[in-house]
Amino acid sequence: MKLINANPSVFPQVTRLFDDFLTKDFFEWNSDNFSPTNTTIPGVNILDKNDGFLIEMAAPGMKKGNFHIELKDNLLTISSEMKDKRELEEGERWVRREFSYQSFHRSLRLNSKVVDDANIKASYSDGILTLHVPKKKEAMPKPPRLIEIS
Repeated sequence: MKLINANPSVFPQVTRLFDDFLTKDFFEWNSDNFSPTNTTIPGVNILDKNDGFLIEMAAPGMKKGNFHIELKDNLLTISSEMKDKRELEEGERWVRREFSYQSFHRSLRLNSKVVDDANIKASYSDGILTLHVPKKKEAMPKPPRLIEIS
């Protein structure tokens, strides 16, 4: 006997909030990119490598010139703006027009003790914005060393 029909499509906000509570750092919700309006925010992958971090953001259909990347007070902000600027030629008229304006911004807090922020590099290819964020030498993993017994 089922007492509750737990269909996630009925309560998407509650389901998302519950998932966020279990998977996100409780103390970092203020710098989160949660969107209560269900707007699309590009997904981000962050890979921790020995020499730095690789940040990938899915942003298909954009161009390099659409992005603005800024670092201020250890807050890395990636934003984009794209407008549909197609001009009509003489004799044309819109029957239906759904292309419009898109914008977003994502912010990531960087640890100044770990990240070498002076050498961050960015590239865009095949719909993926990639940032290479190097680590400071003192933050890189050290190789194991042999300790002799005296």
